[in-house]
Amino acid sequence: MSIKKHIPNTITCGNLLCGCLAIVQVFNNNLVGAAYFVGIALVLDFFDGFAARMLKVSSAIGKDLDSLADMVTFGVVPGAMIFKLLGNANALLVVGGRAASGWTIYLPPFEWTQYLGFVITIFSCIRLAKFNNDTRQSDSFIGLPTPANTMIICSFPLILEFQSHFVGLANLINNSFFLVGLSFLTSFLLVAEMPLFALKFKNFSWASNKLVYCFLAVSVIMLLTLNFVAIPLVILLYILLSVLNNSFFRKKIIS
Repeated sequence: MSIKKHIPNTITCGNLLCGCLAIVQVFNNNLVGAAYFVGIALVLDFFDGFAARMLKVSSAIGKDLDSLADMVTFGVVPGAMIFKLLGNANALLVVGGRAASGWTIYLPPFEWTQYLGFVITIFSCIRLAKFNNDTRQSDSFIGLPTPANTMIICSFPLILEFQSHFVGLANLINNSFFLVGLSFLTSFLLVAEMPLFALKFKNFSWASNKLVYCFLAVSVIMLLTLNFVAIPLVILLYILLSVLNNSFFRKKIIS
């Protein structure tokens, strides 16, 4: 029995293990530790597919295993993280002026609002099921990929821990209205009929990959200058570039 055919699935199981460990960290109130485990899982999620293509050992079981692992790491974990963030959040209401003027009222969140975070888990499941059965998504994505959505959410505890000097952003992350709104917005984006370019290289020529190269270059600059704050901005840039690409570049090709 060839060992190499088990290598991609072993890497996928590493992704799943990191997802399980991240869940444990979330409910132990160590959201930063959970974010680190998700970061490791993201690397493993990239390399399991890369290893399968390189070793030419792709299989239907491997594809299903990848989706099942992703459901835990990029479905359950972000829902649980929003659940915890909502438990620590305030509902900020500014009456008659700026927050600094003393007209600020902090309303404790209703306990049941915490559970709204799991709407992300539900729509992540739908997103992964659609991906497995949608032949249009072989070379691109339709809807926001679950790893990208999870990156946004897992950047929040890292920003709060290491970059709290971005006061406006930190206040936003600690606001329950924002977190609930984001949960519904990203859930919609997960299943939206919105084509997004894939970060895959069939070759390394500039002509074929200029959009990807430009996106990666700007993303690296943003990450080096803004650190964790750059993560949600990079995902936003990814969505905006995809929309612009669909609106202008593809129209020109069709015409």
